[in-house]
Amino acid sequence: MTFKDPLLLILIPIALVSLLLLLKNTRPAVFRFSSTNLLKGLGSTWKTRFRQMPLVLRLAAIILFIIALAGPQSILEKTVHETEGVEIVLAIDSSGSMAAEDFTIKGNRVNRLALVKNVVEEFIQQRSSDRIGLIAFAGLAYVVSPLTTDYDWLSANLERIELGLIKDGTAIGSGIISSISRLKKSEAKSKIVIILTDGINNAGKIDPLKAAEAAKVFGIKIYTIGAGSADYVPFPVQNLFGRIIYRKVLIELDEETLKEIARITGGKYFRATDEKSLRNIYNEIDALEKTTIENTDYKEHKEIFQSFLLMAMLLIALEVVLSNSIFMKAP
Repeated sequence: MTFKDPLLLILIPIALVSLLLLLKNTRPAVFRFSSTNLLKGLGSTWKTRFRQMPLVLRLAAIILFIIALAGPQSILEKTVHETEGVEIVLAIDSSGSMAAEDFTIKGNRVNRLALVKNVVEEFIQQRSSDRIGLIAFAGLAYVVSPLTTDYDWLSANLERIELGLIKDGTAIGSGIISSISRLKKSEAKSKIVIILTDGINNAGKIDPLKAAEAAKVFGIKIYTIGAGSADYVPFPVQNLFGRIIYRKVLIELDEETLKEIARITGGKYFRATDEKSLRNIYNEIDALEKTTIENTDYKEHKEIFQSFLLMAMLLIALEVVLSNSIFMKAP
């Protein structure tokens, strides 16, 4: 049995003490006799032995009322099972270079961020027991979602990541440190960061390699993903007439730094140049990172406060009847 508001149960000893103090301070009714000789030889009766019965019934009723207020519930089904789970922070580059349109989804050309969000959404919905957090970074890093197993809520927050929301730039070091802050107090056996970027660290005050050393101290493994083609890619720009045109640009990627970040933390570096390779990368990381954790599930609860409430009312009714009949006291 469990309770919705177990703190209310503390009222039980308070009620007991209060009623006992009230009884102690109440002067009993007495009869005056000129001599006690008249009472000699009279033994106690069952009425005198059980004269406190109404008080006992009242105390029991109050206790039952408090239990009912605490919201007792019975567990209809409880299961304990072992599952494979990790704690993951997904750090996603949302800098201006992610607007490059060198990826496609079902034959339609999309920018890098759109594809990453699509793949990450699929990755999230395939989870069953992992706690996942989201970090976005450009010139700065910010928390999109703390660690959670509410994957629908996580997906809704993923949609909030857009280009141009914060100062432009690529602060890889800041993205790593923000991810570490989500995981450093975790007691999970496996803590990982998957950081995806398409550029070179050119913003923020934190060196990516020093950030990687900090992750290593906390036992956090970092998988790095370099996204985008190594060749010139179509990049949308606005012309003088407000129309979107495309120019071929070359976006540099610092693969050496990403490889070193992964090496320092015991992770791995991947290169994603199209939709298929990006999906395969997330699937491979998923296969690499598994650990057994124990989960307890409570399938269904049944409200049982009514039973305690009914018993309390019956005891109150019995106490009233007895106090006004068998155990009635003379004024």
